[in-house]
Amino acid sequence: MDSLKITGTSHTPDVDFNADDCVLSLKGRSTPENSIEFYRPLLEWLDQYGETKPTKKTNLNIRLEYFNTSSSKCILDIFKKVNGLYKNGLEVVINWYYEEEDEDMEEAGEDYSDLLDVPFEIMMIEED
Repeated sequence: MDSLKITGTSHTPDVDFNADDCVLSLKGRSTPENSIEFYRPLLEWLDQYGETKPTKKTNLNIRLEYFNTSSSKCILDIFKKVNGLYKNGLEVVINWYYEEEDEDMEEAGEDYSDLLDVPFEIMMIEED
């Protein structure tokens, strides 16, 4: 299965969904004009990924600086897909990173984790 890489912009996150390493990463800002269009390929990729039945632990690493309301729904859709993989017996963990002073992002991670069964780690990134 091919990996999915999308270079981020000032409005969209970097996407690195690497099937070989079983590491899926979103990093940056998520304020696309059309969130559904931006996130559609990610959701389709996750469907295919689940069909490959990866044998290694899958890590979904989320390190967003900011996301808008429409992105929040799409991010939840990604989490629901990953949650489905977990319920189907795959070893999966979501790692949610937030910056030390960013209580909003910490709370967002806590809110998402409450909605899912998959292991969900919330980790602070200390500022330099």
